[in-house]
Amino acid sequence: MISGANWQEGTLGDNLARAGVSRRSFMKFCGTMAAIFAAGTPNVGEAAAQSLTPSAEEIADKLSAVKKPKVAWLQLQECTGCMESVLRSGGTTAEDVVLNLVSMDYNELLMAPSGHAAEKALDDMNAEDHILVVNGSIPTGEHGAYCTIGGKSAEQVLLEAAEKATAILAVGACAVWGSVQAAKPNPTGAKGVDEIIKDKPVINVSGCPPIGEVITATLTYVLTYGKTPEVDAEGRPKFAYDQRIHDSCPRRAHYDAGQFVKTFDDEGARNGWCLYEVGCKGPSTFSPCPIVQWNLKSGWPIGAGHPCIGCTEKDFFDQFTPFYDKLPGIPGIGVESSVNKVGVGLLAATAAGTAVHGGLTLVKELKIRRSNGEEKVLAAFGGVEGRKPPTVDLPSNSPGTQSETASDSKDN
Repeated sequence: MISGANWQEGTLGDNLARAGVSRRSFMKFCGTMAAIFAAGTPNVGEAAAQSLTPSAEEIADKLSAVKKPKVAWLQLQECTGCMESVLRSGGTTAEDVVLNLVSMDYNELLMAPSGHAAEKALDDMNAEDHILVVNGSIPTGEHGAYCTIGGKSAEQVLLEAAEKATAILAVGACAVWGSVQAAKPNPTGAKGVDEIIKDKPVINVSGCPPIGEVITATLTYVLTYGKTPEVDAEGRPKFAYDQRIHDSCPRRAHYDAGQFVKTFDDEGARNGWCLYEVGCKGPSTFSPCPIVQWNLKSGWPIGAGHPCIGCTEKDFFDQFTPFYDKLPGIPGIGVESSVNKVGVGLLAATAAGTAVHGGLTLVKELKIRRSNGEEKVLAAFGGVEGRKPPTVDLPSNSPGTQSETASDSKDN
C-alpha cells in the first residue's frame, strides 16, 4: 500500500500506463466511481456510466491528469478495522494501483519504517500541502495520555498534521464521533476529528468500518475535482449517505408483509425475513450497505442474518444499545402497535399517501426510546441543525486540483 517510490515523474495516467493498467481497466474503475457519485451504487454498467454526471470519461480525464498527491494517513485510537476495509476495496487492477499510488509516505499501520524514521516521514509530510486521512478517535483525558505516538498525544499529532492539510477525511466511526470508546462514561475523553479541528471542513466517512469503496470514492472525488464532495448535515458525503438502509434492504418486502424474525434460529431467520423485531436499526440508519456491500459485493451484516446496529449514525453505541431491542416505532406506519399486522394493504392505509417505496425516504425524524424510558429524536439524513460543513474548493496548488475544476458547478 505504501508505494511512494513507485510513483515516477508525470501524471497518474502516465504511472498507470507504466504499471501495465489498460485503458479499459481504468475506465471500469472510473465507471464505478461515476456510479457511486451519481447513484450511490457501483452497479450501473459501463454504457450507463457514460450518461451519468459526472461521466466515467470525465472522471478518467481529470483523474489521469493528477500529479503526484501526498497523503498522510493517521491511525489514532482505533482497531485497524477501517484500514482493513480499505485494503479490500474493489478488485480491479486499476483500483489497486490508484490506491497504492495515492497512499504516499506515511501510514503507521502499513509502512516499513519505524521509530525516528517514521517520525521524520510524518514531519516531512506535515511541512508540505497534503491530504490528511484519519482513522481513530482522539482521547483528550489525562492530557492525552491514553494514546501517544512518538511521545506526542494523539491530539498533538492530529493538529500538526492538519495544519497544512488541503482536505481532511475522518474515516470510520471512531474518527467521526469517537465510536465505542466515546460511549458513556467515555473514560478516555475520546472525541471525533471535527471536535478538534475547527478551522477547516472535515469530510466524515462514517461506519464501523465504512465500506471500502466509499472510502476510495471519497478520496477519488477529492483527487479528481480538487474539492470536497457535497455533504449532509453530519458532514458525510451525500453520494453515499443520502439513503436509508431500510429503503434499499432486500428484506424490505418481508417487512411490508409483516414477516419478522422472532429469534435467530426460527423459521423466519431461515427464510430471510425482516430483522426489525430482533433489533435491526435499518429504518434509522443512512448508509449504502445493501447496495455496495463489502468484499466485492460478497456480503453485508443483514445479508448474513444479523440486524443493522446503526454504526454510521452519531453516538450509535449510546443511542442503539441494547442492540437486539427493536426500534419503538416508525412515523406514518405505527410499527410499535401493529408490527404483527403490518401488510401491504395496511401499510398503504397507515402511511396515508406517504411514499414508502424503496429509494424514497420522506421520514423527517424518528423517535427511539431507551430502556430507561428516555426518548431521543433521530433526524433523517443526519438532519442536525447547525452542522452542515460547506463544500470547499481546495487551493490551486493542492493535490488533485485541476484547472478544469473552475468550470465545475460549485456544490452547496
